[in-house]
Amino acid sequence: MYNQKRVVIDAVKPQINCGEFFIKRVVNEVINIDANVLVDGHDVIAASVLFKHEKAKKWEEVRMQLIENDEWKASFTVANQGFYAYKVQGWVDYALNWQHGIERKIEDGQHVKSELLEGIMYLEPLLKKVKGKDKNYLEKCIEFFSEDKHYDKAINEAQSERLHSIFYLYPEKALVNETKELQVYVDRKKARFSTWYEFFPRSTSEKEGVHGTFKDCERLLPRVADMGFDTLYFPPIHPIGEINRKGKNNTTEAKDGDVGSAWGIGSKDGGHKTIHPQLGSVADFKRLVKKAKDLGVEVAMDYALQAAPDHPWVTEHPEWFKWRPDGTVQYAENPPKKYQDILPIYWESKDYKNLWNECLDTMLYWVDCGINVFRVDNPHTKPYYFWNWLISEVKKKHSDVIFLAEAFTKPKVMQRLAKEGYSQSYTYFTWRNTKHELIEYMTELTQTDQREYMRPNFWPNTPDINPYHLQGANESKYIQRYALAATLSSNIGIYGPVFEQQIDAAIPGKEEYYMSEKFQVCHYDWFKENKLTLLITRINAIRHQNEALQQTNDIRFCDVNNENLMAFYKWNHDRSNELLIIISLDHHYPQRGSVQLPLKELAVNQGHPITVSDLVTGNSYTWYDEWNFVELHPALPFHIFKISK
Repeated sequence: MYNQKRVVIDAVKPQINCGEFFIKRVVNEVINIDANVLVDGHDVIAASVLFKHEKAKKWEEVRMQLIENDEWKASFTVANQGFYAYKVQGWVDYALNWQHGIERKIEDGQHVKSELLEGIMYLEPLLKKVKGKDKNYLEKCIEFFSEDKHYDKAINEAQSERLHSIFYLYPEKALVNETKELQVYVDRKKARFSTWYEFFPRSTSEKEGVHGTFKDCERLLPRVADMGFDTLYFPPIHPIGEINRKGKNNTTEAKDGDVGSAWGIGSKDGGHKTIHPQLGSVADFKRLVKKAKDLGVEVAMDYALQAAPDHPWVTEHPEWFKWRPDGTVQYAENPPKKYQDILPIYWESKDYKNLWNECLDTMLYWVDCGINVFRVDNPHTKPYYFWNWLISEVKKKHSDVIFLAEAFTKPKVMQRLAKEGYSQSYTYFTWRNTKHELIEYMTELTQTDQREYMRPNFWPNTPDINPYHLQGANESKYIQRYALAATLSSNIGIYGPVFEQQIDAAIPGKEEYYMSEKFQVCHYDWFKENKLTLLITRINAIRHQNEALQQTNDIRFCDVNNENLMAFYKWNHDRSNELLIIISLDHHYPQRGSVQLPLKELAVNQGHPITVSDLVTGNSYTWYDEWNFVELHPALPFHIFKISK
């Protein structure tokens, strides 16, 4: 048997997989709730959103407003980190139903004495809820409704806004129905807005041919901070295996002096809780982390769950690996790539509980060392349910920890990892190059339910990926790609100094760097400046100064009568910061066209003056028309306009 109820609540948004997974927000973000709420017949109904933080004892309530066609909306703000629960509640509001009915009868000229007496039954319970003038007012209404001599006053008050307001504020909820509880996880702001810079610590020495140290990295911290990066990501810093160590250019035989791949973790010197002896000590690392934090930069670590053949796990926990009949282990593969220096973990091991606990303990060890940001290597090759468990366990005690999923793989796999709890996700931006590709991809990320759980992180390049469009590209192409990443997505990153110094030599026919730093120590002029470094610094400053660029989802693409020009409008929550970005996708020739302003979103009419100020050059223009001429050159292939009305 059903409990008696009449109000139906349907199509509650946002929710993911019917509430199986939580949606995501950051502190002080707004959650807009949408639901269909309806009832049989013509009774007046009402609805609310109830929400509370996991540590709160009482639910907070915000009333929903009817939009049209039984669609109701409400919003609430999440003020603290951690989980919030929310649900939609609906009920028949008999008091407002009574008032609505008596208004119609009075308008029709009917005598409503009986209806006034009926109204008293809705007023009397309110006397226990209201105080002061409102209580006196309700007592007067009861007197008017009771006596014929006050009939004229009674019908006036029965229709009054004041009585409507009291009914609305103090509802008697009849036949209440409510949805199941849904969840939102609230991160710190960095989960939504971050600017990453990646380099290999072993390549930081001032002397060519010498292995870098954490002390060498300290020398570079001011450069990273001055360029506007707030996250410094290191590839693995652990001991590197000697068995099957890779040589330069990914050769399978290492020569004397070859340092191997940083992802071939583990040797006689230790495993995942140990630091490569040539980089320094744990104390050196902690000091580096602290100095970076003093400059506003967080150090992010690579969390790569795999082992070199001489990793201590292989002998201490052989059951964590799958052995073949001849006593060997199949090395890791990600076709067509082969990793002869890495043994994959056997996740179906009967000893999986100890394996999982060791993986958790490893991460918590580095959290205790001051690390709150992790880039997770190849998460799509490990069980989804493991990630859900591990992320949940870490977040229970360390809510500041952020997880970036490095999974360049099938779309649904990337989406599932985000649903399991990853804070940020690598994306296909690296390969989206044309106007159609970029708009289509951004529409998918921001206009579908992916916006509720998947935070994209746009990287123009990585140590693994030297995209074809950057191989042999000119300076303008590099500027264009950084400007696109930095304005389309609020989370971005580059692998440097390879990117800003345009080091793009590739293995012929592959999107891989020739003489890749993954397999050798490189030497750079770390303080070399060029136009690209200056523009990256300026763009990063603009991102930190404009809230519209500190989020990804509020974006609208504008029409431009030139396929080589792309324009889009971005805004912050209250539209106090509005930007118009125009980028040329042609890195060889000037491009001209007319851009259509989004007048409706800007809430202005044709002819109203709009000032656009270029945040890079400082030039300002006043536009009066909906369509406006722009021209961009390869020397500076983008505008970031701040809009003033």
